[in-house]
Amino acid sequence: MKNMRYLVFIWISTLIACSNSEHSSQTNANQPPPHPQIDNSKDYHSFANPEAVKVTHIDLDLTADFEQKQLIGSATLVFEKIKEQAKTLILDTRGLTISSVAAEGEPTKFELKKADPNLGAALHISLPENGNKVTVNYHTSEDASGAQWLTPEQTAGKQHPFLFTQAQAVHARSFIPLQDSPQVRVTYTATIRTPKELLAVMSAANDPETERDGVYEFNMPQPIPSYLIALAIGDLRFKAMGERTGVYAEPALLDAAAAEFEDTESMLEATEETYGPYSWDRYDLLILPPSFPFGGMENPRLSFITPTVIAGDKSLVSLIAHELAHSWSGNTVTNATWRDLWLNEGFTTYLTYRIMEMIYGTDRYNMEAVLGYQDLQADIEALSKEDQILAIDLRGRNPDDVFSNIPYEKGALFLREIEHKIGRANFDQFLLEYFNHFAFKSITTDEFLAYLDDTLLAIYADKLDKKRIHQWIFEPGIPTGAPVPESDAFTKVDSARDAWLEGSKKANQIETQGWTVHQWLYFLNNLPDELNDTQLADLDNSFQLTASKNNEIAHSWLMIAVKNEYKPAYDRLYNYLVSIGRNKLVKPLYRELAKTPEGKKFAKRAFEQAKPGYHPLTVKANQGFVE
Repeated sequence: MKNMRYLVFIWISTLIACSNSEHSSQTNANQPPPHPQIDNSKDYHSFANPEAVKVTHIDLDLTADFEQKQLIGSATLVFEKIKEQAKTLILDTRGLTISSVAAEGEPTKFELKKADPNLGAALHISLPENGNKVTVNYHTSEDASGAQWLTPEQTAGKQHPFLFTQAQAVHARSFIPLQDSPQVRVTYTATIRTPKELLAVMSAANDPETERDGVYEFNMPQPIPSYLIALAIGDLRFKAMGERTGVYAEPALLDAAAAEFEDTESMLEATEETYGPYSWDRYDLLILPPSFPFGGMENPRLSFITPTVIAGDKSLVSLIAHELAHSWSGNTVTNATWRDLWLNEGFTTYLTYRIMEMIYGTDRYNMEAVLGYQDLQADIEALSKEDQILAIDLRGRNPDDVFSNIPYEKGALFLREIEHKIGRANFDQFLLEYFNHFAFKSITTDEFLAYLDDTLLAIYADKLDKKRIHQWIFEPGIPTGAPVPESDAFTKVDSARDAWLEGSKKANQIETQGWTVHQWLYFLNNLPDELNDTQLADLDNSFQLTASKNNEIAHSWLMIAVKNEYKPAYDRLYNYLVSIGRNKLVKPLYRELAKTPEGKKFAKRAFEQAKPGYHPLTVKANQGFVE
């Protein structure tokens, strides 16, 4: 704490100096950029008051009404008064109808404040002089931003409805009244009531052999941030993949998912061997309908996974490694605010590459690292300078804006540089100690830097430079001299592409036998933006790219088709857009289509058909491209 107080003193002194002088156009890399008004410990995306009253536990009792598309019931919150004289508990809500509030069983005063478009509405609750519980009776709205209600026709089985929640970043408040900030960690229990033919699962202890009776009990004994509270209800079955791992899915997807992700247990064991014991008992997967807006969500004990990564050849299972890695970096050690997201995603992306190397070898590791680096370069070209900073300033913005390749790939590249400078074994030891030191805590970038001062910077003063570290975290772009991933497996791809572009080879003369999905992605992603119809037809006829069943390859090919208005691919493009809701795959296509009047018209037609089945986050992310 002494070092932390010293750091804060230096930080405040720096800010005062910066606020009283003109800022140069080039930020001094030895200190954070001059944002004197930022309180780095404050969560600007929550109305809650955990500094005065902190919620520590939540008991949920909810009924899923599929006809009304509502969760109806109560949340009982156990709180601790941080300030003894505190008289008001402030919670976050969005679109909730509050019917009554009780404190220790007695009605108490409450006020729902005016709603903010990004943050929802603050709920102020008068606290009793004695006691530590309040119960909020409420129901959600049909269009809750964190819940999606699917009709039977929108599921794989076509027989039963489906509900799933998605709380990150600030959407838990749309289905639970709570302190919706990653600073606040809670344990929770839940009673979920459903139609008897359906099964409920949560980011909590799930019993694979539970009786399907319409009433399900859950317990999450470890304290987690609100964005990791998750619920799904559907016609789900379970299949074990190992002693501690298994998969939940609709019957039509169950066997394929279990086969695709059968290496999950090996991933878990390998990660434990290097970074310490798994802290969450079981690690299961839930395969969601294709409208799920993300590739995966690291909900503890039960990662939510898109079906778009079921490729049949394990080529896209790095997503599983990523969500598993979050069990250490993100779920156990968590970003305290959304400004600090890179502490979750940068560490997790670094671990993802390491896990893939442990299970599938160095060649796979290198190929995936090269593709990730190219994704990072593309975002750096597309994003503003402010959005290229790891410790991003998100004040006044929707926290969903933080999600790009910057916190993921730039964060991972920063950690890879440290690994290169001090050695892999030493860095692994640091990570093991870091996860133990901050276990089940939420930390800021500044706390991480203070810890770095006390550990690596003290031990490896001859190898690490504080100025360089601050450049990585507080300045845009990639620092000069950063490590650049390379892969020998891509050398022959470069030669084949060059020969085809020069016209010395036709597409069907390229020796592609044995190419991995990663080599195909590298081939496609590094083609010129402008190609003619003859070239496109040559590629398509030779490799059946328009018909590809791998969603990542199809995405890369369809991006090429849109850029060059290759009409033979447009039927597949339309079906792709209306059948998949994963933003990583559909948003770039909508963005590219919107660049021409004809493309925008096509995009609008697809969007209007797809919209009823899209998640609210996908609708919001793409609405602007078709208006």
